[in-house]
Order: sequence, then C-alpha cells, then structure tokens
Amino acid sequence: MADADLRRRSVLCASREGLHRIAYVEWGDPRNRDVLLCVHGLTRSGRDFDDLARALCGQFRVVCPDLAGRGDSDRLADPMLYGVPQYLADMVTLIARIDCEAINWVGTSLGGLVGMALAAQPGNPVKRLVLNDAGPVVTRASLERIGAYVGAVPDFPTLEMAERHVRTISAPFGPHSDAQWRSLTEHWVRQLPDGRWRPHYDPRIAEAFRASIPKEGDLEAWELYDAIRCPTLVLRGEQSDLLSHATAAAMAQRGPRASVVEIAGVGHAPTLMHADQIALVRDFLLQGDAP
Repeated sequence: MADADLRRRSVLCASREGLHRIAYVEWGDPRNRDVLLCVHGLTRSGRDFDDLARALCGQFRVVCPDLAGRGDSDRLADPMLYGVPQYLADMVTLIARIDCEAINWVGTSLGGLVGMALAAQPGNPVKRLVLNDAGPVVTRASLERIGAYVGAVPDFPTLEMAERHVRTISAPFGPHSDAQWRSLTEHWVRQLPDGRWRPHYDPRIAEAFRASIPKEGDLEAWELYDAIRCPTLVLRGEQSDLLSHATAAAMAQRGPRASVVEIAGVGHAPTLMHADQIALVRDFLLQGDAP
C-alpha cells in the first residue's frame, strides 16, 4: 500500500482546559472490524508505524494517532496535562470515533504505558496488547537520559543535518538502512517558512516529563500491569536501558504472564520497521485467528 492510500483524519478531544484535536492516519479497509491501534513514543508520531501498517493493513484496519502535542495533533494549553491520564482519555475518545468494540494495541515506550493503563481498566476494549520496550518499571537511568534531551528543539539548516542528529540521539534503535533513517527523520521534523527544519513536537512536554521523575528509584506501575487480563506480548531491546531484563522476566510470571521476546542488537526501542520485528507482531496478533 502506498502512502497515497492512507487516510488522514482527526477527532476532537477534551481536557480541563478545553478542546483539542487529535490527528491520526488510517490504513486498510475502513469497514474492517478487526482494528489495530498503534501508539508511538514520547517525542515521535504515528507515522513511525508506516512500515508495520503497510504490512498488516490487509488483515487489520490500522489506526495510528499522534498524541497531543506531537505531529499534526494540537498542543495542549496546560503543559502539565501532557501525561498518561490525558493520553488515555484521548485514546478512549478516538476508539469511540472509529466505532469499534474491541481493539488490538501496539504501543512503543510511552504508547505502551498508555496501552497498559487502558488494558487495566474494567470493561476495556483491548483484546491483544503488544508492549514494545515498555513495562511497569521505567528505570531512573532511562528517565534521566531522556530528560537530558526532551524539550530541546533545535533548528537544522538542512534535512541532512536533522538526520545526523536523529541518527545520534536514536542510535539505540539499532542498525537501519539509509532510507529508514531518512523516514525516521522526515516524520520527526517539519520545515519552517524560512526553510529550516525543527522537531515537530511541543517542547513543553519536557515540563510534565521531568515532573514525573521520582526523587529516588525507578518509576513503577505494577498495579496497572497486574490488572491486565488480555494476551500480552513484550518486545524488549536486548540493550534497553528503559525496560530491564529483570522487569521483562517478572512480566512473564505475573499479571497477564506476557510472552517476552528480546531483540538482539537493539536498545530502546525497536522501531518495528524490520521484517523480523513486524513478523513478531503479526504472528502474535493473528494467534487463534486461523481456521
């Protein structure tokens, strides 16, 4: 499926400060009742899932939103609203908009935390959950690493210079082709009227992010994970500093007793752009669907 075949949509969502628009792209047959919702990481956008969506849109209606303050979605009036409760409320509104009773969820990093929060709710619509380098413990080391650059939105004179920056800060993504690095860059920046390029997210998300870092220890949410009842797959970058091996192992033993797969040569986080990573997601989502 070509990019020309994706559909660009938006939905109006509410916060205590008023209304904001959440943008999303949709792939596949809009009449398909088997829906896959893909939610991105902290400073990324829904277009990160283009390769996954192209591969799976024959089986699913794939919906990829931009969280508030990212990509084509509106920025929030109060930066302290940039957190899981608001993202969860927005995704519930989006699910109502696309009119489906049950969804599959793939969430990378922050998108995985939002998916955990949704899947932990009584009566939730999540039937299968993929947590891509995300879990109920976020290490302090990773929070401090991300906090060191989130909110910094430098201008780049050229797209090539922006790509060099992306290759540096996203080195934990692992090896990618030149075309893949260019795609990861193009969906992270927007061109300004003067021709320069800038990361396309609200730098104020850094305020809420830094406020969420605990004074001591890691950030933990086992109460959410233990409440999940749907089949769950955890993908962990073998070198991840966010989701530890110990946490992933514990996730296999408690709560939904997730299946855990570690991806060699990758840190935080697998991009789900490679055929082998896409196959892991596809095989899990289609389990039990074959005649």
